[in-house]
Amino acid sequence: MKTTTYALALAASFTGANAYWKGFNSQATMGNGACKTQADWEKDFNVMKALPGGFSSIRVYASSDCNTLANAVPAAIATGGTILASVWTQDDAHFDREKQALLAAVQQYGVGWLVAITVGSEDLYRKETSASTLAQKIYDVRGMMTTVNGGSSIEIGHVDTWTAWVDGANEDVIRACDFVGTDGYPYFQSTMSNPIDQGSNLFWESTQAVRDVVNRVKPGAWVWITESGWPSAGPTENQAVANVENAQRYWSEVACAAFAAGHTFWYTLQDFAATPNFGVLDANYNPLYNLAC
Repeated sequence: MKTTTYALALAASFTGANAYWKGFNSQATMGNGACKTQADWEKDFNVMKALPGGFSSIRVYASSDCNTLANAVPAAIATGGTILASVWTQDDAHFDREKQALLAAVQQYGVGWLVAITVGSEDLYRKETSASTLAQKIYDVRGMMTTVNGGSSIEIGHVDTWTAWVDGANEDVIRACDFVGTDGYPYFQSTMSNPIDQGSNLFWESTQAVRDVVNRVKPGAWVWITESGWPSAGPTENQAVANVENAQRYWSEVACAAFAAGHTFWYTLQDFAATPNFGVLDANYNPLYNLAC
């Protein structure tokens, strides 16, 4: 009953300016490498909700690794948050553990906390699998979800780089998806002029390229922005300079427009890697720059 009440309240509030899911990617480990506890996930949700714009959704990268869903789902429910869940596809044993962790979560908590499910992340970019094999795993997870009350309503997709989506060899994956999650980083586009002045144009050109392919292959399927950002620190990539000023500009010019235009998950809430650092929060959970839109 608590899960049903939570889902209804969430649906009722999801209107008007909140018409799109908007949130951040968040890793399952702390700066010292320890797996996040439920309390750590609750802090992520609460800090995020207090930011300008009132973000409430987190994209996670796995279901079983670090007990991600076992800890993050009750944290989401406790704070009124939601999760874009993910299932790793590498090797069959790992894929099975991931599916079972997702199934356990929806069997225990229902589906009210779920934004959607992504099966795999940048597998095509890394050339770790074929399009046909990945498509079958998407169908596999969709079939599993039909066994759960309300599971048939949950959209299933895949996240990959924009360059992977515009590759004609990967169209089987697009056909298998309810939605396509695209990752685009002008900072890393070393094959063309990529200073911060071109950041917005490069990002939206790549996103439109994915939309064009998806509209041709599977008309009506949504393209979600699942990763983008500009680092506040790190090496210069081609003409792209990593600093707080440029991260602020990219947020103002790209993130704010993306949040207003469609389902968007920014990279990233915190980044414990030394370089490049894409986190919008520092180690003390304070914003590194102005996140108002």
